[in-house]
Amino acid sequence: MFERSVASPCHSLTCRPASYYTGNGRSVTSRSSSKFFGKWRAPHGPRQHPSAHPGRGLELFAEQGYEKTSLREIAERLDVTKAALYYHFKTKEDILIGIFQDLTRPMDELIDWAGEQPRTIETKREIVRRYQVALLAAAPLFRFMQENQAAVRELSVGLTFKERMMSLTGLLYDDDFPVKEKVRCISAVFTLHAGTFFMQNVEGDPEEKHEAVLEVALDLIDEAHRAS
Repeated sequence: MFERSVASPCHSLTCRPASYYTGNGRSVTSRSSSKFFGKWRAPHGPRQHPSAHPGRGLELFAEQGYEKTSLREIAERLDVTKAALYYHFKTKEDILIGIFQDLTRPMDELIDWAGEQPRTIETKREIVRRYQVALLAAAPLFRFMQENQAAVRELSVGLTFKERMMSLTGLLYDDDFPVKEKVRCISAVFTLHAGTFFMQNVEGDPEEKHEAVLEVALDLIDEAHRAS
């Protein structure tokens, strides 16, 4: 599935920039979601210019579910008119795509960076480290996807996220790895996912828990390469 070369880490998939991932061949407006998903207007205060904080835009989806949330409700939550919201985003999916692009941009940059590096164990360990940072930064999006799996499967972001994950995991193992060792490498990525979103229910210092999750993920990468 994956081509093992520095120039292109993907075979049937390409490591595309975030601008590619707009879904079904259509592009969303170039106006970034960060134009809206940021600061709220203070009660009785002047309207503030929204800042780059896309996670705010997921709050209503998380509270009510994607399907049950209307554009009118989103506009009310953001304290803008529906017309102003519609100027930037024609549909709810356009809003989600805009948020998706903002929050997954570091993942695209990581895939591009990794494709230019030598395919060494050091590079693969660094991919895991950097992915944990990107994952933590995009936590609101991943929580939304976890809690709205049925809706996400029907949306373009579900497919494009799957492509990203296939590209990323393919950078962690070589074609000649035994199947079991490929599973270890893929499991390293999902260890980061599980650790990010399920360890919050485990008592302990958050930083210590993040370090422990990273250590386990790196151990899987090391073991896979020792066995291969």
